[in-house]
Amino acid sequence: MMTKATDNYCTIYVVRHGESESNVEKVVAGNTDKQLTKAGERQARERGEHLAKIKFDAVFSSDLMRAKRTAELIAMERELAVMTTELLRERNFGEWENRPEEEYLKTNKHLLEKLKILSEKEKRDLKFGQGYESNTEIAERLATYLREIAVTYLGKTVLVVSHGSIMRALLMELGFANYEELPPKSIENTGYFILESDGVDFFIKKTFGVNKINNEPNPG
Repeated sequence: MMTKATDNYCTIYVVRHGESESNVEKVVAGNTDKQLTKAGERQARERGEHLAKIKFDAVFSSDLMRAKRTAELIAMERELAVMTTELLRERNFGEWENRPEEEYLKTNKHLLEKLKILSEKEKRDLKFGQGYESNTEIAERLATYLREIAVTYLGKTVLVVSHGSIMRALLMELGFANYEELPPKSIENTGYFILESDGVDFFIKKTFGVNKINNEPNPG
């Protein structure tokens, strides 16, 4: 599974963190800083083994513990420092931070129903309460940071560890899928996609553990 970046592009592996305490507790994590579970640490080590033949030139991560620890475990044998930033954080869920998922879904049932009749742009712009970052906002945040990485590391291959919602939002923004084809939780723990970028455009080269709902086989 060797991947070599061309001189004109940066190859970026964008990986979701392993299973976290919030995933098990079924609470809305967002920017709430929860750790990996034992299963999550195992997933990260296994993803590291899966990507063992990839020569990463740099490793970036969200500064939240669940992502940073995942990055450390994946990069463990490579002796690369993990560079962290708030720009790779999960969506800020605002007033819903660290509250039960069941409560979030029940209270926002009317908005979830409304989604069915909105345009794709309206769906990506919709906010579920005060302080909530929309899909458009988080996709722009991630894309901007990845473009900065790409310009700096042209001809190189980098690892980026982030979170499910923001990764999903970027894939929708890039035209990989619409809202219904890529619902919440459709990216597995340590699932990933590979991008090539020249600092302006993005090209999706492969996905793994990204469960798009259609009749086509997952290319991963």
